[in-house]
Amino acid sequence: MRGLEPPAPSEPDASLPAAPPPRDTSVRGWMRRVLGLDRAIGFTILARVWSSCAGIVTVALIARFLTGAEQGYYYTFGSLVALQIVFELGFSFVILQMASHERARLSITDKYEISGDAVAHARLASVIQRSVRWYSAAAVLMVATLIPAGFHFFTAHQQGGVAVQWQVPWTLAAVMASLNFQIDPMLSFFEGCGFVPQVARLRFFQSMVGSLIAWTALATHHGLFAPAMMLLGMACTSAVWLAHKRRMILGLLRYECGKDRIHWGREVWAFQWRIAVSWLCGYFLFQLFNPVLFAYRGPVAAGQMGMSLSLANAVQAIAISWISTKAAPFGILIARKEYGQLDHIFFRAIRSAAVVCVAGGSVIWLGCIYIEAHHYRFAQRLLSPTLVAILLVSATINVLIAGQAYYLRSHKQEKLLLASVAGAVMIGLSTFLLGRSYGAAGMVMGYCVLNVVGLVWATLIFRKYRRLWHAA
Repeated sequence: MRGLEPPAPSEPDASLPAAPPPRDTSVRGWMRRVLGLDRAIGFTILARVWSSCAGIVTVALIARFLTGAEQGYYYTFGSLVALQIVFELGFSFVILQMASHERARLSITDKYEISGDAVAHARLASVIQRSVRWYSAAAVLMVATLIPAGFHFFTAHQQGGVAVQWQVPWTLAAVMASLNFQIDPMLSFFEGCGFVPQVARLRFFQSMVGSLIAWTALATHHGLFAPAMMLLGMACTSAVWLAHKRRMILGLLRYECGKDRIHWGREVWAFQWRIAVSWLCGYFLFQLFNPVLFAYRGPVAAGQMGMSLSLANAVQAIAISWISTKAAPFGILIARKEYGQLDHIFFRAIRSAAVVCVAGGSVIWLGCIYIEAHHYRFAQRLLSPTLVAILLVSATINVLIAGQAYYLRSHKQEKLLLASVAGAVMIGLSTFLLGRSYGAAGMVMGYCVLNVVGLVWATLIFRKYRRLWHAA
């Protein structure tokens, strides 16, 4: 029957584990069997290890070249730029999943030629066509909103003392964020098409180029321009990579989908609006700390929180690589109803992610204790070791919740909506109320307790729907 045969193997599908080959006794084979490492995870970890190591260099340069107040502005820039989630509406994950499900019936050659089921080809083309239209309009709306919103926030919460020249750096950061915003869905689309290792390698080069340009800005005493320079380097690297894929991109953009196009309102919107709400809730879960501390306790306190969060987020980002790189393969396996292989890959990945997060967090925590005990000046730029430890525990919890979310959403279902909304409301209220009264300590404690509740809730939902869907 047309479209049911598995597609011919092609290089971009390397992210999808195949039938077990003869036992490989090499170092690479051992890493794949024992550590669960493949090319996609390897490149993703390489990118995030670089980002983590580069983050340490960035932290050192910030401590060397920025004042405590400028450090607060630096990290608050990032939190405000993250408001792009309002315009993104979870579209990138939807694009990845829609592309992966249609890719399951297609083959893509090394020359980026697509063959296979004609209906799947048309539906795949309609995914990229819709994403380009949406993100082009949203990018314009985003930059027109972010710039005045940032001006209002920083002007309303200026502190006494030495004036910080933040106006031009903020404007440039917002413009560069909108440029990356328009490029990112293309990368999600290619991940969904099976180019997971290639996109992971690109993200490594993005991180490297962006970091080098940002360090140059810091070292030349233009530190508040560093966020914009990081984003500029990432955008330029992506543009060069996508230029080599223009044959496939242009072919899909020009493809006449006709009656076979995806009907977004009927097929996708019920899934996407739930993803969008969950994505928006993520802002309250992960990005609200710095602006609230900036408003209530000043830029120095916001800078301490921002730097401590950057260390916890670095460990979390590396650990989640074991799961995030499997989002596209999960979609393909679900489309083929290969649930046994799906579960085998997922549970091995989430165990590895948890172990990595705990190990990395332990190293960072011991480092914080060391610099605190020896009275290094750098310790003044961080929260106390106790609060850093609580943030690291929360990072491990976030990895477990995110892993279950990837699994459920790969079924093109959003079952964590209520949990996400409830978590965002509770953590948002906790951040405002406890942050105003108790500062960083109240924020961090409330965040960790509510995260534990969120993990229990997410696990119950995960077990319920995994059993129901696979039994059916």
